[in-house]
Order: sequence, then C-alpha cells, then structure tokens
Amino acid sequence: MNKLSTRLALKVAIILLVVTAAGAYYLINQETKRLKQQVLERGKLASMIGAKTVGKILDEAIDNGVLTINDVFDTNYVKIGNFNPPKYHTKYDFYTDKAILEIEDEFLKDPNIIFAVAVDKNGYLPTHNTKYQKAITGKKTDLEGNRTKRIFNDKVGLLAAQNTDPGMRQIYHRDTGEIMWDISSPIYVKGKHWGAFRIGFSLEKTNAEIAKMQYSIIGILAAIMIISVALVYIVVSSSLSPLATLTKYANDFADGKINDKMIYFHRNDEIGEISKAFERLRSYLLKMNKSRG
Repeated sequence: MNKLSTRLALKVAIILLVVTAAGAYYLINQETKRLKQQVLERGKLASMIGAKTVGKILDEAIDNGVLTINDVFDTNYVKIGNFNPPKYHTKYDFYTDKAILEIEDEFLKDPNIIFAVAVDKNGYLPTHNTKYQKAITGKKTDLEGNRTKRIFNDKVGLLAAQNTDPGMRQIYHRDTGEIMWDISSPIYVKGKHWGAFRIGFSLEKTNAEIAKMQYSIIGILAAIMIISVALVYIVVSSSLSPLATLTKYANDFADGKINDKMIYFHRNDEIGEISKAFERLRSYLLKMNKSRG
C-alpha cells in the first residue's frame, strides 16, 4: 500500500511540476514585460517633464530679456582650454548652469536614473548633473567625473538630440563602458525645436529588479509545489490506508484464518464495495468452517 501511495503521489507531483513550471514560465514572462514597460513609462514621463520644464525656463529667459532667441539657439561653440574630450561655451550655458542644474539633479533621486540632461540639436550638453561636474584632474577619471559642456554627437546622442517623438528609447553604449536605456523627448523654445531632454536608465539595476521578481515568483511557486505534494501524499495515503487492512484479511483468508469480526468500511467508493465483497466472503467462509466443524 505504501508503495502504491508513493507511486500515485509521485505521479501527481510530476503533473504538478509540469503545470507549475509552465505557469511559472508564463507568469515570469508576463511580469518581466510588465516591469520593463513600467520602467520605460517612468523614463518616458521623466523625459517629457524634463523637456517641457527646460523649454519653459528658456522661454521665460527670453521673455525676461535675460537671453535673446539667438543666444538660446547659439551654435558657435567656443572651445574651453585643451581638454580631451573637448569642452565648449555658448552664449547661454552660464544661464543653464544656474537655472536648470537643480532641476536636472532632481531626476537622479530615482536610483535607476544615471543621468538627466538637456542637449541642443547638435548634442551639445551645456549643463550636466552635479555628480558629473567634479573637479578636473587631468586623469582618466575625468571621463566619468566631469562630462559637462561636451558635444555628444555619437549616433545615439545625435538621434536623441534631434528626436521629435516623446519618449524615444535607444540602447546607449556610454563611453565609460556602461550600457543603458537612453530615453529622450524634444525640447521646444518659442515653438522651435531646440534639442532634447535625455534620461539614462540603468539596465543593470533594471535587470536586477527583474531577477529579484523572477526569484520571488519561483520561490513562491516552489513553496506552493512542496506544500501541494505533501498534502497530496497525505490525502493519497489516508485514502488508500484501508487497503492495508483488506490485504491482511486476504492473507488471513488464504491461510484459513477466519474470525467473527465484521469487515466494513463506511465509504461510498470502490474500497467500500471491496470491503462489502470481503465481508460476504468472510461470512461464507465462516459458515463453511462451522458446518464442517
């Protein structure tokens, strides 16, 4: 009986394993897509807010006479010193250093955002986040530590800068070795396309969130699987336990051992029917023995 219950429980466990694995695969795929979409929507919204905010600030600077339209759209990049990569001044970067730096830094409160910057249509970045304006040392660390006032005219940078679609997403291989999502939205000044607001989303952190979610789902489903198999084994063992008694009766009958104890299980299933058949056999054999005695 024990072997039978074990085999039945094992078969049920295999079925549960297959069903659970299929469910886990589907659920993980759906949740992964949902999480990626959620991150992209966050990035899209952030880039749109940044673009609208910077555009409004530059509009107001023109309205207030702080800058002219020609100043804001200045592309006569004046080289600063002898840096590598080179850095440049424009007629408006002194203003963006004061007016938009704090706003850009606000986006970095999201741990998944690596950078949040405004660039003109040529990829010129007048004011980078504070964390990328560290003191220049003349060493390789400057490539990551001081990235402001550079022209990012690589393929991804130019596409982002000249993009006119809200929330355009690209894979960005940064010159520091990082790989991230670049999400950009167009900036308009006085109705004219000025550039874009770029958001850099960490793929590493996003993938870590996805992995955490996947492990969580697998852990929960594994726990459900273990509990289900244990319950199945208990139920199967309990349901088949009368077979042990019936097997003993069968062996006793074969050995000629017939007693007066009635065989009956209060069950409306096959085991109940078998017990009734055993009881009829016991009664018959008992009568036969008494008639011979």
